[in-house]
Amino acid sequence: MIEHIDFLDRSIVTLSADITERLCPFGSAFTLLCSIPGVSGRTAEVMIAEMGVDMTRFPTSGQLCAWAGVAPASYESAGKRRPAGTRQGSTTLPIALVEAAKGTYYSAQYSRLAKRRGANKATVAVAHSILDAAWHLLMNGAFYSDPGADYFESRHDPHVEAKRLQRKIEALGFEVNIAPTAA
Repeated sequence: MIEHIDFLDRSIVTLSADITERLCPFGSAFTLLCSIPGVSGRTAEVMIAEMGVDMTRFPTSGQLCAWAGVAPASYESAGKRRPAGTRQGSTTLPIALVEAAKGTYYSAQYSRLAKRRGANKATVAVAHSILDAAWHLLMNGAFYSDPGADYFESRHDPHVEAKRLQRKIEALGFEVNIAPTAA
């Protein structure tokens, strides 16, 4: 049993060295993809292996996301549109992307979407966002600039929220007077 574990460990080291050697020509793309928060070296390796680094074959980021299978599909018949889940695409790329987002802007996006759309749809949306960012990074050659986990909270305007809540309470039949507190 221990001999088999040692054999597997040696195999992993050999394969890792082979992967590193084959990624040498794509070092700049690897560095760009690793600049996305949550995208580890292994995730970047999977992304390069699955989609390549030449993004000119995908004219838009939406086409890359559709190819990868993280874009919503639609079913239309007789002028009526119905949701149809996600499209068929790459099998390993979405799995790698889903595991990437934790403690970043993408985790904030996930928590926001999961509340109202569910965990599965939020997961696919975050994978879509990561792949969209990867397309832009590889097309432009610029590093990723993370808006931060508090991005959505920083965009929150208390006056707009107060007006929205005032209208909601007035719709219930109550009278509301809003005045700012003395600070």
